[in-house]
Amino acid sequence: MKQSLAICLGTLLLSTAASAEVHISGFASVVGGQVLEGSGVEEFGLEPTFLADYPLVGAYTEEWSFEPDTLFGLQFSADLMDGLSATAQVVSRGADNFSASFEWAYLSYELNEHWTLQAGKKRLPLYYYSDFFDVGYAYPWIRPPADNYTWQIFNYTGASALYNYLIGDWTMTGQIYYGREDDEPNKLLSEFFFGASTREIWKDIGGLVVQFNRDWLDIRLTHMQYNNERFIGGEQRIWDNGSTERKGKFYGLSVNVDWNNLLVLTELNRLTLEGSDLDTYLVTLGYRFGDFLPYVSYSDFDDGSEIHNTASVGLRWDFHPSAAFKIQYDDVTDDGVGAGTPDSWRVAGDAKAISLGVDLVF
Repeated sequence: MKQSLAICLGTLLLSTAASAEVHISGFASVVGGQVLEGSGVEEFGLEPTFLADYPLVGAYTEEWSFEPDTLFGLQFSADLMDGLSATAQVVSRGADNFSASFEWAYLSYELNEHWTLQAGKKRLPLYYYSDFFDVGYAYPWIRPPADNYTWQIFNYTGASALYNYLIGDWTMTGQIYYGREDDEPNKLLSEFFFGASTREIWKDIGGLVVQFNRDWLDIRLTHMQYNNERFIGGEQRIWDNGSTERKGKFYGLSVNVDWNNLLVLTELNRLTLEGSDLDTYLVTLGYRFGDFLPYVSYSDFDDGSEIHNTASVGLRWDFHPSAAFKIQYDDVTDDGVGAGTPDSWRVAGDAKAISLGVDLVF
């Protein structure tokens, strides 16, 4: 599928090169880190580990490593004129042995000044930073707080409609989307949680995002629902409702303030899965001193069984117009129930970790 998609996009870009303007941009993060102190999870045979990136299993241990957060990305945008354009983004990640894959590949058509239609493969716009998850230069942390950004599915293939309007002094933007994702093997579930090849299917993904912005205040509301099927080791999972499918409903609210030198970032999310609720949130406070941005952050995950949180302190230094140096200390507390038993809901145990590196865009 990935090869077919690459051939189609490559053909499109090459065939229009004579008449279309192709813009190439990119981003990169080179980050190293290690666990300073950790408990691991004895019942799983897991050594002290800091799971920094859930979707791609970017995990630090007590040995210094550059692989969990280091990545390189290139984006190609071809303007085909008369409102039509094509975009493709290729990303190579250390957490994925630096194998390159298409994260975005879609066509866009501007209907008018307010509406744009898109079709293809895109990031699933669940969280505030979902679209920019790989672009470390776009946010203050080394990576978005892991307790909040925990999803096993982060792309979808389908169609969406983007819109933008001015309402008085407010700018309203957002999108409506529909699609599906069939991921086999799913990296998070296969390599970390189940230890067996897992096929994760999200069907009938439908969602709405509405975002309001005025000067220093930004408010984002989101809702998504989907049907989930899962195969573990080739065997289809039967959920607690006795069916091979379960319905998920996601709700999210983000309120961000960037006022003078003060930065306040918040996200509050709830996923309802067949009657059970999974709640996550984060709050980050920062204050700019010229090119320096020190910050503190706290994030939390709680579904009643899997319970963990992370307190972080860090510094961003914009030492170059296109690059920033960052250093961050994370203290993870894993309070998953059933510790020391076969029914344990612990993930990676407690951990204190340090990481530092450079994010850049070009």
